[in-house]
Amino acid sequence: MSFWKHIKDKVAFDQPDMRFELLERESGEPRHLFGWEDVPAQQEEAYDPCPDTLAEVKDKLGKTFRTDINKDVIFKRFTAGAEKIMLVYMNGMADADLISDFIIKPLLKIDETEDVGLNDLREHYVEISEDETSDDLTKIKQAIMDGMTILFMEGENQALILETRGYEKRSVSSAENEKVVRGPKEGFVESIRTNITLVRRIIKSNDLVVERRSSGGDNNTQIAILYRDGVTNRSLIEEVKRRLAKINIRSMFSTGVLEQLIEDCPSSPLPQTLATERPDRTANYIMRGSVALIADGSPFAIIVPITLASLMSSPEDVYLRKPLGDVIRIVRYIGVLLSLLLPGYFIALALYHQGLLSNEVLNTVIQSRQMVFLPIAAEMVMLLLVFQLIREAGMRVPGSIGQAIGIIGGLILGQAAVAANLASSVILIVVAISGLGNFCIPDHSSQIAASYFRIAFVIAAWLAGLLGLTCAFVIFIAYLANLKSFGVPFLAPYAPKTYNKRPFILRGRIGMHHRAEDYMNTHSDTLKKKKDYSAKA
Repeated sequence: MSFWKHIKDKVAFDQPDMRFELLERESGEPRHLFGWEDVPAQQEEAYDPCPDTLAEVKDKLGKTFRTDINKDVIFKRFTAGAEKIMLVYMNGMADADLISDFIIKPLLKIDETEDVGLNDLREHYVEISEDETSDDLTKIKQAIMDGMTILFMEGENQALILETRGYEKRSVSSAENEKVVRGPKEGFVESIRTNITLVRRIIKSNDLVVERRSSGGDNNTQIAILYRDGVTNRSLIEEVKRRLAKINIRSMFSTGVLEQLIEDCPSSPLPQTLATERPDRTANYIMRGSVALIADGSPFAIIVPITLASLMSSPEDVYLRKPLGDVIRIVRYIGVLLSLLLPGYFIALALYHQGLLSNEVLNTVIQSRQMVFLPIAAEMVMLLLVFQLIREAGMRVPGSIGQAIGIIGGLILGQAAVAANLASSVILIVVAISGLGNFCIPDHSSQIAASYFRIAFVIAAWLAGLLGLTCAFVIFIAYLANLKSFGVPFLAPYAPKTYNKRPFILRGRIGMHHRAEDYMNTHSDTLKKKKDYSAKA
């Protein structure tokens, strides 16, 4: 009985959806089979008071960083005036020239008869712009690993944390995967500080907020949360923070891992977050009320929430004039439909609905398959898998060799398969058109997800013809309608219908408007609605 109760709880329509809602919605929709799990929050490290003697500080930090075998941690002791000072920093992570010129040299100029305290050093002698004091040794250890320099003074139970990060990093270059003809060429790098600066260069607004926090786990990767205070929905901000606070993983080195830990449905082939390497695209979504997540060590930003239109949009769409942007978008959606439905549609016609094909086309299909031993549907599935194999091989090898593999796999291997009667030329053409349509999808994760649905449509058409293909497509649309990204329905603004300034497929005219899309339910838009309702009342 418990099994049937479990099934009823998963698919029942008489219970409200308990997932996070950003919109005011009607109750009574089915819950997703694999929703976001409410796991316990990560445990914060206990407070560890800072000792007031340099010997005890060195002993504690030495045990933590294993200084007997680890020589990367530098302990620099000297006398400034009448006070004993110790600097602690990580070699290679901190800028040695910065430490020497703006910390050590000014402190050595203090007169021996002068009695100074830690605050005096901070206010009058240390020439570092960013500094703070802390008496928590746990926080101090994390600062050392981040490249900061810690200044300890004999007799003080707190330390001075100085910004001296100077490790090597890649310079800003063009975006590799989201190239545009017109528009900015800059792309994110692996430094979180540089990436935040790239976004701030574009959004020159005083309501842009950047919150920094640790990801949890053993490596404590720094994560930045970017949003517009007073514009972005407060419930969305709190939901993002809640999910980040529940991350408890041994290591987190990339936004690719981060998005899997915070998305609504991890088992879904389609991504529920948008990964972009372009600062201008990130700034565009932040201005519209979205939240961006940037992780240290990753050249991508995560945008939440998103819709299907977000995955199908490209930065090039905005930078082109309306007629050109409309043509590009129409071709893109046609390519996506061909990629998803053409293989299954062809199998359905060839197996069950030959009357819909002309005699010439039917004769061509029959002649091309005279010596092929595989069933036509099995041949289609095999070639689709081979196409994915060639694509994966081309991506994993160096650039010049990857192009050669694509040419060899697409031309020589295909021609050899036809000559050896392993595949028919008509099926090869269908698979090639489907592959070209797949490359029209701007988002890389969505391109991979499309291969799942493409093979599912082929199998449905193999089993029941056009009826099976139609049923599979209806299930696919229902699945998209049930999918959510941080409380926003995936098919918004059309399911449910909300306010939208631009059409779904066509780019629309860029006009003068100041209101964000209604499905974002921005804070400023909510206040405006309340004022309008109060005025009417």
